[in-house]
Amino acid sequence: MVTPEEILRIEQDIVYTLKNIYDPEIPVNIYDLGLVYEIDVEPGGEANIRMTLTAPNCPMADALLQQVNDDVLKVKGVTSVNVVLTFDPPWSREMISEAALLELGML
Repeated sequence: MVTPEEILRIEQDIVYTLKNIYDPEIPVNIYDLGLVYEIDVEPGGEANIRMTLTAPNCPMADALLQQVNDDVLKVKGVTSVNVVLTFDPPWSREMISEAALLELGML
């Protein structure tokens, strides 16, 4: 059983991990790109990640989801990973962080 403080640390470590995974078509990490909708860590260490893609027909979808699963599973305290792909709400430019917009020259 993991304490609430440990859950918070695990969630922060997951965010750090996701910020090191880049969309194959856009030179921005998936977290700042707004592809990650929710991160929830259960007391047993199970990490649930709800995310989307920039387009439903993304040819790299399987590889990207597998990378998220594999990398998050390496986070200390994570016992399993459940990545849920959703398109509700659909991804849009408004979901991109200000830092990523600046990096992309869109500000």
